[in-house]
Amino acid sequence: MFLFINKPTGWTSFDVVAYIRKREVAKMRQQGVERAKIRVGHAGTLDPFATGLLIIGVGRDTTKRLDEFKKLPKTYVATIHLGAVSDTYDKTGTIHDIYTLYRDKPPSEQLVLEILQTFKGKQRQIPPMYSAKKINGQRLYTLARQGIEIERNPVAIEIYTIKLVEYTWPFLKIEVQCSTGTYIRSLAHDIGQKLGVGAYCEELTRTKIGEYVLKDAAILKKLI
Repeated sequence: MFLFINKPTGWTSFDVVAYIRKREVAKMRQQGVERAKIRVGHAGTLDPFATGLLIIGVGRDTTKRLDEFKKLPKTYVATIHLGAVSDTYDKTGTIHDIYTLYRDKPPSEQLVLEILQTFKGKQRQIPPMYSAKKINGQRLYTLARQGIEIERNPVAIEIYTIKLVEYTWPFLKIEVQCSTGTYIRSLAHDIGQKLGVGAYCEELTRTKIGEYVLKDAAILKKLI
């Protein structure tokens, strides 16, 4: 079976998988299966600070089909903090605030709109060092935590739509529909670079995977 979960902030995607596995194993044991085992997986990682739609597959046959969801377009709503930078490209990292440099003359809404549209379409994006991507068998975040930064090859992605939702300096809220493999944290960082003020991702919610929407997802109250 497939489960549609609204992942709470502060939990990894693996935390949700582990919780579901534990719950399903407990059910099987209640049915008399003493050495119960069950395969559980997810269709696309969400960062711990992020919230939103996470599709969970339960059972061998179901988990084999998770790639069908991984290939679907994703939609996110992100709040970007302008005027500061973070080594993780999000609020969990070491933040350097340069807000005061732009207090009197922040980017205009027209400039923001123009810059956002430059990110629409096919492009190549460099994955952040603080990510689960593997290079030569090592997770990038493992190297980053050791203070090691290595060269990363750009990855082909596509931004289908990027819309301005709200802009009140220093916060910029956008809605993005994109291909799999897109890092919204990197997008936030790159937007800040193009605006010349720096930026990091303050909040992130995945609202859609293909035609599957967040409002139909269950809330794991026991995780909170």
